[in-house]
Order: sequence, then C-alpha cells, then structure tokens
Amino acid sequence: MAARLLFQRRAAPLTAAVLVGSIAFSPAVAHAEPPNGRQFPRKPIYDDDLEDLLPTSKTLPTPPPTKPAEPTPSTSLITLPSEPTTTPRAKKETPTDLLASRIRLARLYLYHHACHLEDLINSSLSRAFDLEQSFTSTISNLAPDRSSGEKLMPGVIYVLVAGMAGSIIARNRNVLLRTATPLALGIGAAWTVLPVTMTNVSELLWYYEKKVPAVAEAHLQVREGVEKGVYMAKVHSELAQRKIEEGVREVREAVEGWVRKGK
Repeated sequence: MAARLLFQRRAAPLTAAVLVGSIAFSPAVAHAEPPNGRQFPRKPIYDDDLEDLLPTSKTLPTPPPTKPAEPTPSTSLITLPSEPTTTPRAKKETPTDLLASRIRLARLYLYHHACHLEDLINSSLSRAFDLEQSFTSTISNLAPDRSSGEKLMPGVIYVLVAGMAGSIIARNRNVLLRTATPLALGIGAAWTVLPVTMTNVSELLWYYEKKVPAVAEAHLQVREGVEKGVYMAKVHSELAQRKIEEGVREVREAVEGWVRKGK
C-alpha cells in the first residue's frame, strides 16, 4: 500500500507533463472546449489508467481538417395557399345610364364632325386667300414700271380700237378670217403701243407653257417659223427695194439720155 502511494506521488508530475505535451502537439485539442462534467464523469485514477496515459513510441496521427457541411437546398417547394378569387358581379345598367351613354356618343359624333368641317372651311379659305394674293401679285407685275413712261389707259383703248377695226374689215369673210384678223391687229397694236406690258404678258404665258412640254415645244416651233418668215420678208423686201431702185435709176438714166439726144 505504501509502495503504491509512493508510485502515485512520483507519477503525478509525469502525468501532468504528458498531458501538457499532448495539448501542445495537438492544436485541435487545444482549441476545443473544456470537457463538461455531464459528458465525461470523473473517475478515480488507478494503476491501469496510468499505463494508458504513459507516452508510447508511436506518434498519434493528426486528424484532417474537416470542412463545414454545405447546406443542401431543400427539394420540397413551399406552396402558399392560393387566395380565393371572387368575380365581381356585373352591375345592372339603369335606363338613366343607357340614356347618358347614348347622349355621350351623340356629343362625341357631333364634335368630331364639327371639327372636321371647321378644318375643311379653314383649308378652303386659306387656298382662296392664296389664290387671290397670287392673282393680285401677278396682275401688279404685268403693269409697266413708272420709269418706262408707258401708260395703260390710252394704250388699252388703242388696242381695242384696232381689234374692232379688224372685225369690221373681216366681217364678210369666213369664220377663220373673222377670228384671226381682230386678234392679229389687236396683238400688233399692243406690241406697238404697250411693248413693256406685252413683254411681261409673254413671260407669264411662257412660265405657264413650260409646265406643259408639248405646248411649249409647239410655241417654240411657231415662234421660230414666225421669226423665219419675218426675216425672209425683210430679205425679200430689201431685194424688191433694190430692184425698184435699180429700175428707177435705169429709167432715169434712159430719160436723161433721151433728153440729151434731143438737144
């Protein structure tokens, strides 16, 4: 009994050293929580227990680090209870509501057509004002400038008189002459009396004729024909004048010769 107590006293420091060394070489155990008395009940230390606590030549393997378990998603879906859908009951229309809806549709119909009619009137008035403005500006552009010294009032009277004279001259002729003669005399008198005004009128007519290519080409052909005819008339008149002058000169020379011989 005394030997056992002596052995227990000497083995107590050795046991403490073994415990401290095991704690130092195993950090996982060092950070572990202290044992609870409920989990590990205290027992008296006997000789058989000291043999288990003595160090051995074998080294204890260090446990591998354990990974924290990943949370696995739950396969079951949580289904919320669906709320009961209640269909509202259709409100029954009264005769007053029907009359109000009919009146509303009639007012919208009248408003729509009134707006459309107003737009049509505004657009037609705008076109009329534009036409009036273009007409007045065109007429004002046909008038001669003050610097030209040309006056419309006596010139227009002369043109009308020439047209009436042409109608009197061709009154017993066919329809073509009765129509062409007053026009020809009136246009000739206008170009003679009102040259600036007739130039403006011709430019305006040419502006509208260019919008119709066929009419413009016909006008050009007629103009070229008239110009060519006037040129040929001038040439023939000059030739005739020369022949007449030559004939008169020959006659005069012959008469002079006869007079000389008679002396």
